[in-house]
Amino acid sequence: MKKLVMIGNGMAGVRTIEEILKVSPEQFEITIFGQEPYPNYNRIKLSNILQGDTNFEDIIINPLDWYKENNIELFTGDAVTKIDVEQKRVISEQGRIVEYDELIIATGSNSFILPIPGADKIGVTGFRDIKDCETMIKSAKQYKKAVVIGGGLLGLEAARGLLNLGMQVDVVHLMPNLMERQLDPIASSLLKTELESQGMNFLMEKETVEILGDEQVKGLRFKDGSEVEADLVVMAIGIKSNTQVARDSGIYVNRGIVVNDFMETSVPNVYAVGECAEHREIVYGLVAPLYEQGKVLASRICGNVGEPYQGSVTGTQLKVAGVDLFSAGEIFEDGSTKSIMVYNEYDGVYKKILTRNNVIVGVVLYGDTKDSTKLYRMLTKKEDISGMTSISVLQSECTGEGGSDDVASMPNDELVCGCNGVTKGAIVEAIKTQGLTTLDQVSHCTNAGRSCGRCKPMVSNILAYTLGDQFDAAAAQKTSICSCTTISREELVEEIKVKGLTSVKEVMNVLEWNNEEGCTKCRPAINYYLGMIHMDEYKDDRDSRLVNEKMHANIQKDGTYSVVPRMYGGVTTAADLKKIAEVAEKYDVPLVKLTGGQRIGLFGVKKEDLPQMWEELDMPSGYAYGKTLRTVKTCVGAQFCRYGTQDSMALGIELEKKFERLDTPHKVKMGVSACPRNCSEAGIKDIGFVGIDGGWEIYVAGNGGVDLRPGDLLCTMKTQEEVMEMTGAYLQYYRETANYLERTSKWVERMSLEHVKEVLADEATRKALNERMDQTLRKYIEPWNEAIQSEEIQDKYYAKRMITVGSEFK
Repeated sequence: MKKLVMIGNGMAGVRTIEEILKVSPEQFEITIFGQEPYPNYNRIKLSNILQGDTNFEDIIINPLDWYKENNIELFTGDAVTKIDVEQKRVISEQGRIVEYDELIIATGSNSFILPIPGADKIGVTGFRDIKDCETMIKSAKQYKKAVVIGGGLLGLEAARGLLNLGMQVDVVHLMPNLMERQLDPIASSLLKTELESQGMNFLMEKETVEILGDEQVKGLRFKDGSEVEADLVVMAIGIKSNTQVARDSGIYVNRGIVVNDFMETSVPNVYAVGECAEHREIVYGLVAPLYEQGKVLASRICGNVGEPYQGSVTGTQLKVAGVDLFSAGEIFEDGSTKSIMVYNEYDGVYKKILTRNNVIVGVVLYGDTKDSTKLYRMLTKKEDISGMTSISVLQSECTGEGGSDDVASMPNDELVCGCNGVTKGAIVEAIKTQGLTTLDQVSHCTNAGRSCGRCKPMVSNILAYTLGDQFDAAAAQKTSICSCTTISREELVEEIKVKGLTSVKEVMNVLEWNNEEGCTKCRPAINYYLGMIHMDEYKDDRDSRLVNEKMHANIQKDGTYSVVPRMYGGVTTAADLKKIAEVAEKYDVPLVKLTGGQRIGLFGVKKEDLPQMWEELDMPSGYAYGKTLRTVKTCVGAQFCRYGTQDSMALGIELEKKFERLDTPHKVKMGVSACPRNCSEAGIKDIGFVGIDGGWEIYVAGNGGVDLRPGDLLCTMKTQEEVMEMTGAYLQYYRETANYLERTSKWVERMSLEHVKEVLADEATRKALNERMDQTLRKYIEPWNEAIQSEEIQDKYYAKRMITVGSEFK
C-alpha cells in the first residue's frame, strides 16, 4: 500500500481525501498533519459561532471517528516544518518523521496582519480560525470597544458578531465603498446604510498607520493624524497563502505554491490544493474552486486520466448581517458594456446586469438573490440574450418565486450548490435513483447545502418538483439520524419500542440501514436510545460508543490519554491526594492539572498504562470523557462560609453520587452555590442550584462554553429531598425527549421552558419519571474497576500491539 501524507487538515485538503477514498479506498495508507488541535471543521461558519448562531461541535465536518473509520492517522496540533524532498519524508515540529510516496500540501492561508507599529500588542487578532473567535469572545467579556480593520465580507461578519457580543464596533476601511470588489457604489451604499442601522459605525477612507497602547491595545492612529479608541482590534483585510514549508523545502512558490492543471508542484510526487496553491497565477479563496481542485487532484493521484483543472469562474453568494448579496464577473461599466438595472430603494432591492455583445459579463444583486443561479449560468455559459427583454433577463421565468416552474425551466447542468459544485441534474438523479424524500437526505447524498447552506431553499424546490404528488412538505424537512437511513430520531425511538428491537445490529438490520455497519453518527445514537428505552435490560454496546467513551479516557492530541478520578462535589482527602501524587510520579505523568470541574487531571498517559493506573488509584472514574454527568461544582457552603445559607457541599455530593455514570444525550454539568453570590458558577450550568433563605432555586439550561447562556429559573424548592426529586424528573425528561448530542440549553430552547415547567409541575408525571430514572441507574457499574477485573477488556482495548511481517506481538 502506498503512503500518502497530507500537510493540513482543512476543508480543501480533507475534501480531496474524501474524493480519494471514493475513487480508491484501499490504495493508500494515509497520514494527515493538522496545525490546529481539532478535526476538520467548516471554516465558513466561524462567523455563525461569533454571532452566537451555532457552536463548534455543529461545524465539525469530519469528527475524529471518521479518521479512525477510514484508517487515517491524524496528528492534530502538530505542524510540518520541513519536507525532505530527496528522502521523500516530512518532519513535524514535534519531531515526527513520516515517509511518503505521494505528498499533498494543503496548508491553506493565514490572516494578513498589517506590518505597522503595535501590530503585536495584546488585543490584536485576525479572523481566520477558532482561536481567533475565542480571542474575540473573551475580549467581549472584558472590554467594550472594538475596531475592525477591513470593510470586506470577513470584516463585516466579524463586526456583526462583535455587536452581538455587546461591543461597540467601528469598522475602518481604506476605500470609499464597502466590499468594493463585489459591489458597485449603489449596492455598497445600501449595505452601509443597513449596517449603520444595526449599530456599526464606519470610518471610511482611513489608513491605519499605528496601533496605540503599551502591552494592551488602546487605540489606532490614522495617516491623517486622527485617532480612535479600541480595546480589541480585528484585522480582516485579507489572507495570504501559507507557503512557508513549501518555500523552505525548495518547492517553487510565487504568491502561492505554483501548480499545473493537475495540481502538481515543481517537485515530483508533491501536490498542492486549496488556498495555498497558485494556479495560472490565481490563488482562490472561495470554497467552490478549492473543491474542484480537490476532485482533479484525487483523480490524478489515484492514477486515473481525468480532466485537467482549468480554473474557475467564481460567483459570490453572500449573506452579510442578514442581507442577501450576489456578485459575479465584472461589476463596473466601461465603454463596451451596457447595463440593465432595477433599483427599488423602498424595498431595499438593487439589481444590475452588465452585458457586452449580447452576453452577460457581470451581475450584482442586493436584497433579492433568487435569480442568481439563472444569471450565473447565463454568465458562465455566455448565453446569447439578444432575444430576451430586460424584464425577462432580470426575473425568473413564469412565477418569479423560485417555485416548481422555475425548477422546470432550469437546465440539468445549472449549478445549484456553488460551494460543492452540485448541479440540478445531480440532485434530481440522486432523488430518483436513491429514493430520497427529505432535504437532509439530499444533502447527505450529494453534498448540496453542506457548506454555507444558502442553496437549501432551491434544493427543497427541486425535491418538490422531482417528487411531484409524492412530495410531503412537512416530511421533507425531517432530519434523519444520518446518511445511513431516512429515519428520524422520533421514528427510530418509536420503531425500537413497537418492534422490540434490542441491539444496534438488530436496529440497522430490521430498519434496513443502507450501510450495514452504520457510521460514527448513528451507532452511538442508537446505542443511547436503546439504553434509554430498555433501562436496566439493555446490554451496552461498547464498540458503538464514541472513542473516548469506549476507552473511558479522553484521547489527547498526541495519542496519549487523560485520567481524571471522581471527586464528589470537588471534595478530596489527603489520602487521595497522596495516591494521585504517587501514581503521577511512578508513571512519569507529563502534566498534573486542576480541572475547571474541581478535580485533578493526569495528562499524557499511555494507553497500556491505563488499567494499572486505575487499579493503583483505586478511585472511581470521573467520566471526564462521557455524555453523562461530568461534575457537580460546589462552594464550601454554610459549613464554613459566613455568607452561606445552605449546605452546598452536602447537596453537591448527593447529586453526584446519585447521577454519576447516567447516560445522557450530551454531557451534563451541575453547580451548587450556598448563596446568590454564586461562587460555583451555578448560573451557567446545565442544572444550577442556588441556596436562598429557606430553600433552593434551581436554574436550568445554562452553558458556559463558546455558546454562553445564563440558566433559566425552573423553580424554587424548600428541602433537599424536593430538589433531588425535581432534578431526577428534569434529567429523565431530558433523556427521553432530547436528540442525541443535544445540550440541555438547546433542548430547553426547542421545547420551551414553559412546556418543561408545565410537564414537571404534575406530581404523577414527576413520580413516573423518577421511577424510570431509578430503574435506569441500577444497571451501571464502575467502568475502571470492570476493566481491572477483565482480561478480555484489557486485551481488546488497552493492550499495546506491535505488528511485524508474519507474526504479532503484544
